[in-house]
Amino acid sequence: MDAISSIQSRIAEIQTRIASLESATPAVAVLGGTSSTTASSGFASVLASEQARSVGSATAVGSGRSALNAKGVPLAYVAYGNGKVPSTELSTISGTSAQLWPNAARSFEAMRSAAAADGVTIGVTDSYRSYEAQVDVAARKGIYGQGGLAAVPGTSDHGWGMALDLRLDDAAQSWMQANAQTYGYVDDTPGESWHWHYVPTS
Repeated sequence: MDAISSIQSRIAEIQTRIASLESATPAVAVLGGTSSTTASSGFASVLASEQARSVGSATAVGSGRSALNAKGVPLAYVAYGNGKVPSTELSTISGTSAQLWPNAARSFEAMRSAAAADGVTIGVTDSYRSYEAQVDVAARKGIYGQGGLAAVPGTSDHGWGMALDLRLDDAAQSWMQANAQTYGYVDDTPGESWHWHYVPTS
């Protein structure tokens, strides 16, 4: 909780800084000869870079809403917290009610299409998981590492919209093992062949 409070405090500082910069926009526009649109995009860049710095993500991957911090968490989601991301910030996988970080959703759709072209069906049984849902799963299935199958609530990859639980027959499991990494998906949880985590390479 201290880390989240620290991040929230830093974001408040950033917002104050942006507000002070916005009040100076007319002078900047006149002196610099830039449009208000350019100035606004400059403020967005300041916000993105400050948010990246505030979570120690000098090694962040991507930019803007596609940026991930060093732990693979979407920077746009850090201030919300694991399992607290609003549904409006997530993207629905076509043909399902499952939701993920937008890049992860689009990559899964591409992977599912490629599998279908090879005659393989990949089903989705779980995706983004709210904090409350994580608590429920942990209560029902136990904690991973203590003989159970669930992450400690508030630490799950599902809580960032970066993981899927899939319905896979033998053919689909083989296809995933051979091809999923091309689409950024890895099976990084021993003993859970259904759990696939999105880890983009760039």
